[in-house]
Amino acid sequence: MSKVQRGEEQTVKIENCKMKTENFRADITRVGTHLRTDGLDTKSIYIFQFSIFNFQSLSLLLPLCTLLFALSASGQAQTVSDKAVASVTNGAQTIPDLITYSDLEWQLALEPSRAGGARPASPELNQALKTLEDQLLILQEARKLPLAETNEAQKEFEDTVKKRRDELAQAFGSRAHLEERMSRVGLTSEQLDTILRDRVTIERYLAFRFRAFALVSAKEISDRYENEYGRLRNTGKIVPTLDQARDRIEHDLTEEKIAEEIDKFIDNLRDQPGTEIVILNPV
Repeated sequence: MSKVQRGEEQTVKIENCKMKTENFRADITRVGTHLRTDGLDTKSIYIFQFSIFNFQSLSLLLPLCTLLFALSASGQAQTVSDKAVASVTNGAQTIPDLITYSDLEWQLALEPSRAGGARPASPELNQALKTLEDQLLILQEARKLPLAETNEAQKEFEDTVKKRRDELAQAFGSRAHLEERMSRVGLTSEQLDTILRDRVTIERYLAFRFRAFALVSAKEISDRYENEYGRLRNTGKIVPTLDQARDRIEHDLTEEKIAEEIDKFIDNLRDQPGTEIVILNPV
């Protein structure tokens, strides 16, 4: 069966369920995290837990249709329509992970530099989609590693998630501004924690895989120093010495090398046999 046929078959399954739960997003929030694929306490290594549904969740979703309709009819919660946008698998699991339109909105809403309120345009949505595809491919790799299940490790992981949340609130100027942005796109506090757990998991996985091997030589540091400051000599400007600039230059070069290796790693994940990214509804 071709990718297109598989995509069409998956779309039919999703749309059939959506006909019964058209406005499921707001009401299903409470159970959403339980419907996702179990994996590493993502960013338990750790940079990404997006609210990304697994196709396996659909088998659990159908029995909930009657309940969700009752909730919708009661008018107890505001409902928002949603749709499946893409499925992603790197071949390590039989059932792909699902990216929804809400996932794209949440990804954009959590970018402090982006103005809130405006409906995202197609280029923004597609950039968010690519980011989530990349994150999912890395997350699926991270799930292959065993979790540290001690109480100390779990507490340290949750403390890191809380720290990331505080940093995010600071980036928005205050917790109130962050919560206002979340409210606009229907992102709950529990869903944000899920996203941040995935982010911490990915962050730690990438550090484990690449940081220890990003070595910077003394020559690379001196060459960068000359490129940055050589032309400033004898200009009357204050120029730091090599020793003064060494730590900052070494840090910059290390991060550049890690970023380059991560880009190569993602490209390889996309190209490897078994990886399938199926667009179900173009944005």
